[in-house]
Parts: sequence; C-alpha cells; structure tokens
Amino acid sequence: MSSVYINDIQKFMPNEPVFNDEIEEYLGCIAGKKSKVKNIVLRSNGIQRRFYVLEKGTQKPLFTNAQLCSNAIKKLEKEDFSLKDIECLACGTTSPDQLMPGHTLMVQGELGISSIETVSASGICLSGVNALKYVYYGIKSGEISKAVSCGSEASSPILSAKNFTEESIIKLDELEKNSSIAFEKDFLRWMLSDGAGAMRVENQPNKDKISLKIEFIDMLSYAGEMPVCMYSGLKVFEDNSVQSWRAYEQKDVMQDSLLSVQQNVKLLNENIVEYTVVKPLKEILEKRDLKSSDYNYFLPHFSSMYFKDKLYEGLKKANFEIPYEKWFTNLTQFGNTGSASIYIILEELFHSNKLVKGDKILCYIPESGRFSTAFISLEVV
Repeated sequence: MSSVYINDIQKFMPNEPVFNDEIEEYLGCIAGKKSKVKNIVLRSNGIQRRFYVLEKGTQKPLFTNAQLCSNAIKKLEKEDFSLKDIECLACGTTSPDQLMPGHTLMVQGELGISSIETVSASGICLSGVNALKYVYYGIKSGEISKAVSCGSEASSPILSAKNFTEESIIKLDELEKNSSIAFEKDFLRWMLSDGAGAMRVENQPNKDKISLKIEFIDMLSYAGEMPVCMYSGLKVFEDNSVQSWRAYEQKDVMQDSLLSVQQNVKLLNENIVEYTVVKPLKEILEKRDLKSSDYNYFLPHFSSMYFKDKLYEGLKKANFEIPYEKWFTNLTQFGNTGSASIYIILEELFHSNKLVKGDKILCYIPESGRFSTAFISLEVV
C-alpha cells in the first residue's frame, strides 16, 4: 500500500469580506423587513465576517460554485505541479450549481483538462471529506499517484431573500426565551459562507518543504438511528417522516420554501455532541491506539462558537481531552463554509510556518444532516 501525502492546500474566497452589519445588503431582507433573528444568531455563533459570491445590493451571483473550485485548484499550479498532472479530480459540495451533470464535471470544464477520472461527492459538510477519502483510497491502492480533492460552497444564492416568504420570519420573543428552538430557515441565513479549498494529494511527499501524511480518515454515520436534522428539498413532519419536494406542486414548493436550507436546531443541540463526538470517537479509540497527548493541533469544524465548550466536554466524555491551546480554527474570520471548512482551516495552518516535522494534527468534521462525523489524522513530514 502506498503512503498518501497532502503536498499543497489552497483556498479561494470570493469578493471582499462581508461584515455583520452588511449581511442584508448582500442577502436582502425577507418581505422587506430587517431580520429579528440576525443579531441573536450572530451573538451566539461569534462569526465576525464571511464571504459571498453575491454582488452587494443586487443579489446577483458573481461566481458559480464550479468557478470557486477552479480558482482554488488553479492556485495549486507550481513549478513542480501542473493541472495536466492530475489523474483524478474529486469535488464535494452541498450546493452544486445544477442538479445534473455532476459537480466535478463542471469544475473540470472550467479547468479545461481532459482524460481524467472524476467523482462528485454529495451531502453536506462531509462531502469535502468524502472527496478527499476517494483520492486517498485511489493513491493508497496504487491506482493513481497524483490527484486533487476539493470542498466548496456557494450557499449565499440559496440564502438570498428572493427565495423566502413571510412564513420564514420568526417571533423575536420566542427566540429570546429559548435560543435553542428550531427557528429553521432564517437561522441559517446568518450561519453560512461561501468559499472553496483544494488539496494536491500524491504518493510522494514534497522534497524541500513540509507535507501532511494522511494516517487515517475515519467516517461514521448514524442515519440508521437518527432522523433528518439539516435538509433542503424535503418536507419533514412531526413524526420524522419525510416527503420529497418532487411530490409537491410548484406553487407549494415556492410557498413553503421547500428548496431553502433548514435545520432542526433543537434536535441538533440535543444530539450533535453525542453522535458526532462521543459515540464515534469511542468507536475509533477501540479500533486505533490513539492518545490525545500525541496531537499538537486539533482542528475542529463547527458551525458556531456556541458549540466550542460543548465539543470540549464531549472530548472529555470520550476520554480524549485536548486542551484549548492546541485548538486551531478560523471560523470567526471565514464563517461556516460547510464542506470547504476543513480545507480552509488546514490551508491557513499549512502555510502558517508553525508546523514542524513530527507534528500531529487531528481534524474533526461533523455533519448534522442525519448525524455523521469524520476524524482525520495527519502527520507533518
């Protein structure tokens, strides 16, 4: 089996940073009214700025999702690596530009490269990790030697006010009484950001600079025992049964904003730590001989700083406590970019000049769609 190395990581963030007081100038106001949810959510999530593909004031997209990816991938080109070297391209996203063809094919078209293997990973936050694991398997098995994986999101067009109706507006007094209630669609408008990250993955490490050797990528899903929590294109009923948007008339799809992104925040808060930290980590620890003290950096992807302390308690419950001084995240500066988040976090650390050979990194990527998680172990070589 071949060893697998991440030899470069690049990101592409569209347009200028969008600060908290500017958000509705990009996303617009639902029913012409300022959101009552916005300030409550922003106080909780701690995000100070984010990036959107939308043009300020017009809600017009200036980049497609495929263009976000292609721009990040083009930055991987160096003297020792050309786009023509790519044998396999794997891209994961929650928000492809179209239902078909596959997202990666559109990225490949933007890049103008041919005769390569492609795979499109769907899902939510784990889709970017799924893309990485596909090329990891390909290189480890010896089938390919040079590949690129990518995670990206273009969520802001989905969050644009034109996609919502007045039924999305939530009563402020309910929110103030309980910040954990399921305020669904409007809640996510202040949580998500756009961007893309790309990794150059190969069977040989860099000769004159650091690489990240992938020790393992462990992914576990609990969809067999947990209901849908984050979704788009579904109607979810009180008994947790679901109905596809395809079963509804077009007017009902629009009236009920069935294509908007929604989240059952109460279900999320009650289960996210147990089903994406405690339970899977205990299973991984039974499988692998891991010690928390072996890791120099812990890179968590979480949607909100609200979950930071809860995640820490979850690590302790799993007997894998990692002190805060080892944590590294850039959520407050880049927002929650979903499947791109771990790429964007790793990109900053990789180029920070902080890493030295022998350092070990543990990445944690949860997905609330139906409660899945991934842990990635890396060693600096």
